[in-house]
Amino acid sequence: MDMNRHYSRLWGKSRPGAAGIIYLAWHGPGKDEYRRRSWSAAQWRNFIERETEALRAELPGVQQIWMREDLFLCLPMSGDDGELQEERLLDLANRLKRDWEPSFRGVARSDMLAGMALHTGIAYMRANGQRLNSSWWYEGMKRALVHGQHLFATERSMKLRLFDQLTRKRMLYPVFQPIISLRDESVYGYEALSRFPANQWFPGPQQLFDFASAEGMVYVLDRLARERAIESSAGLSGGQKLFINLTAQIMDDPQFTPGQTLSLLADMGLSAHHVVFEITERSSIEDFQAAKRTLDHYRSQGFQIAIDDAGAGYSSLQSIVELQPDFIKIDRSLIRGIHADAVKGHIVHTFTEFASKMGSAIIAEGIETEEELSYIRDMGVPLAQGYHLGRPQEAIAGT
Repeated sequence: MDMNRHYSRLWGKSRPGAAGIIYLAWHGPGKDEYRRRSWSAAQWRNFIERETEALRAELPGVQQIWMREDLFLCLPMSGDDGELQEERLLDLANRLKRDWEPSFRGVARSDMLAGMALHTGIAYMRANGQRLNSSWWYEGMKRALVHGQHLFATERSMKLRLFDQLTRKRMLYPVFQPIISLRDESVYGYEALSRFPANQWFPGPQQLFDFASAEGMVYVLDRLARERAIESSAGLSGGQKLFINLTAQIMDDPQFTPGQTLSLLADMGLSAHHVVFEITERSSIEDFQAAKRTLDHYRSQGFQIAIDDAGAGYSSLQSIVELQPDFIKIDRSLIRGIHADAVKGHIVHTFTEFASKMGSAIIAEGIETEEELSYIRDMGVPLAQGYHLGRPQEAIAGT
């Protein structure tokens, strides 16, 4: 294909500062067979013709380039603020996949699309004053095609951009849920829980941390959450504890440097004795000896350790035995409806006896009813938290 001639046919003498290229193609085990069916290929092209015509009302200048049955949508874009333009392109590609994939499935034979999915990829190409020749166009189309080889390429790119924005601009903020002493109903401490502005990609903190873990960036997020919790801890009284979540796998991260937390605490007039690090049980600890060395270092500085979500993770008892925590937080799944479930009662009772012999304190999580509270209080559980006792709040009550 003569791309120079094709370019002049796309936008005539108009020379945009940049071009956006969106790759759209069906991938799957039936792809070769699908492409050999000329009637289905024609159906896909006819579908795209209709949809592109409608798209031109929103995006004047958008044009098509076909490479067999792979489609490249080309649209003129501004050469200014490339990051914003690329984000716009990603958003458009994701929207086209979301809208066009189910629409085409509705008109195509279902057996022809079995096991297949519509892939999208993008490339943002600045002109930089150069002549947009065949090599320039080929490079842009290649970038879009490579980007689109993964099924969720545009979605992942959007998530990465949002993650970068959240961490770079320090948009995480903590809320604090009280932990209540059941002996005298005083506030024993607060758990710091991370929150961030509402967005379309991460419904809540768990999804954000899962994404960071999958992308190898959990340390960056974990550290920011820790810093923001400490920075917002004004109002913590002398004897109260601040419980901060610590993801198990960051202890294996080469960036992990335990000493940084002390200086942050000093800035807030606090010491290590105020802080309890909660090791979540929802992700496995691969190397207990390494984890124990890290936690022993924390303990030597005055920090205390809690095992979070005990009873819901991969290796609750092993974690408790190996790490010998100061606190064991019983997962809400064991507390919910405990007053009416003998098995849950026996399990929590066993945890309570076990903790007592180890010198650890039990914290019951997820208390939502008076019946649950009465039951665990009668059982001798010393500490509890949950909506029935206090919802997360933006500031510690003393402020």
